[in-house]
Parts: sequence; structure tokens; C-alpha cells
Amino acid sequence: MGTPETLKARIAEESKQALKAGEKVRLGTLRMLSAAVKNREVELRRELTDDEVTEVAIKEAKRRTEAVEAYEQAGREDLAAKERAEREVLAAYVPEGLSDDEVAALVDGAVAATGATAMSDMGKVMGMVMGRAKGRVDGAKVQAMVRERLGG
Repeated sequence: MGTPETLKARIAEESKQALKAGEKVRLGTLRMLSAAVKNREVELRRELTDDEVTEVAIKEAKRRTEAVEAYEQAGREDLAAKERAEREVLAAYVPEGLSDDEVAALVDGAVAATGATAMSDMGKVMGMVMGRAKGRVDGAKVQAMVRERLGG
């Protein structure tokens, strides 16, 4: 059997494998991801491209990261561990994050390309960086670097 042609098909195939192997966390996470993809398709009234499926996976992984932080602050290590396990499963569908040096290079390039000199130019720079990074970097990290470059 060859590899599935789309990311959506890959998720479905890996769900079947997780079911057969009795991997409950993996199966639950893949089903959740599949449901999130389906919801997005209903919203848009069309099939999602692989890039759009990846965007859904990025959002779900980010939700898990936020949940881990919330549960840790509340002292619920058991729930934080569950969210971490789900985030690990989602990592297979999320592109590798950019390093700080790569983000800094994107920010520097965007500042130069937009001619940004003041904080009022932050939106233009942020838009350009986030567009080029395509979900591979946290917006808060980019925002902090842009503020630093623009003297905010």
C-alpha cells in the first residue's frame, strides 16, 4: 500500500492504524483533528487543501500548548500531561518551527522591505513576517522582535 495522497487521507489512515494498535490518546487526537478539519470544510463549503489542513493542525497544537500552561498554573499536572501527549501527536502534522535566528532574519528583511522606522509601522512588518512564516512561528515572539527593532 502506498502513502496517502493528501494530508486528510493520511490522518484517516493513521487513525485506522491507531485504532488497530489500541493507541487511545493517538486515536482520540487524530479523531479530534479530523473533526476540526471537517468543521473548517463545512465553514468554507469546500474541501481543504493540504496547506489549510496544516493550518488547522497548527491551531489545534497551539490550543494544546495554551491548555498545558493553564493546567500547570492550576496545579493539574494530570490534565497537562494529557494535553502534552495530544500535542506530541499533532506535531507530526505541524511544520517545524523557525529558529530565533531565522525569525530575526525575517523581521530584519520585513523592516527593510517596508521601510519601517516607527511603532506605527508595526502592522505592516508583522503582516509580512507572519505571511512568510506561514504558521511556523508564534506571533508573540515576532511581535517582541519587531518592537525591539522599531524601538517600542
